[in-house]
Amino acid sequence: MSVEIIGMVGTRDASEIKGPLVDGPVVDWMDGPVIDPDYLVDISRAHDEGGFDRVLVGYGAVAPEGWAVAATVLHSTKKLKVLVAHRPGFVQPVVLARMAATLDHLTGGGRIAIHFITGGDEADQRREGDFVPHDTRYRRTEEVMAIARRIWSEDTPFDFEGEFFRYEGAFSSVKPVTPGGIPLYFAGASPPAIAVGAAQADVYAFWGEPRVAVAARMEDIGKAAAKLGRTLRYSISLRPIIGETEAEAWEKAEWIAEKTAERIELAKQRMAGHKDTYEGLGGDRNATFSVDRDTGGTTSVGRKRLIAMSADQDVYDERLWMKVANLTGAAGNSTALVGTPEQVAEAMLRYYDLGITTLLLKGFDPLADAIDFGKRLLPLVRESAARRDAGSER
Repeated sequence: MSVEIIGMVGTRDASEIKGPLVDGPVVDWMDGPVIDPDYLVDISRAHDEGGFDRVLVGYGAVAPEGWAVAATVLHSTKKLKVLVAHRPGFVQPVVLARMAATLDHLTGGGRIAIHFITGGDEADQRREGDFVPHDTRYRRTEEVMAIARRIWSEDTPFDFEGEFFRYEGAFSSVKPVTPGGIPLYFAGASPPAIAVGAAQADVYAFWGEPRVAVAARMEDIGKAAAKLGRTLRYSISLRPIIGETEAEAWEKAEWIAEKTAERIELAKQRMAGHKDTYEGLGGDRNATFSVDRDTGGTTSVGRKRLIAMSADQDVYDERLWMKVANLTGAAGNSTALVGTPEQVAEAMLRYYDLGITTLLLKGFDPLADAIDFGKRLLPLVRESAARRDAGSER
């Protein structure tokens, strides 16, 4: 097996420690443009030149549309692939399949993958008109994935009647460029999610959890997939924090936590000044990051897992740091690996030893960190993974 390394791009320079405090219709104008085309090109090229395999294009109900962002990434780079986050329920699956296959042809072929995120934030779902319950959404996701696969593979028109979609003579003249089709990534921690991922995913994605928890999840998902005659690949999302020395890296991590906490307080103050509007939008769930650990508005099992873990302790294993996950209410990829490049690379390879073959990495200073990771971290990870594959290192 070979390691796949994925980064993440955005349309403006933002993270827990920099950029806009709040995304949405009220205060975006206070924090500059939502889309900075030059920044998107710069961060895309940084990942391309740094040796990343793909970049994730995220999804949110008030965020820029991901397929347009992905097209810019692909046309701005030479080899870099994209992983486009897609929330099922808002685009007909036959249309989604044609969109992805068309972009695949227009950008050199073999550079498209889709990351299916079913949604665990009820307020964000409802902004787009989706009032379907959590478990039902996962059944819908499975139907979307199955239909897309048929559209890409069927040589003749077919009829389909499922729980959510019905077609007569469904067909697409455009197919993915590569015979293997377009890879389907998937995430979800609930029992309904496991059933869907086992049946349809090529790659099952996790947030950064302690190795023992990751191994247990892989075992459960692997058993479910094996019953269907399938074998999956696995991905883990991490936030590297590296320094010249371990002490420097931990000092940097604490600064990130302090900065995050300061910005959370500023976000609370800003939202208090627009109380009526923000309550109408679902309160603080419209923030760039959550401003507390309240899970009343989420049905995300994965988020609740991270919140519980981060409440128990800040550090797991040797250097899996959860303080920012605790501060932000585990709103997304928020767990870090802290240390020197060599230490962080080795910690990543411990997941590789478990069978995690995809690493999704995002820095707290996204552009600068992408450049730094490409120079100081990725070569170490790839070299060590190659030695492990050859049997000379463990």
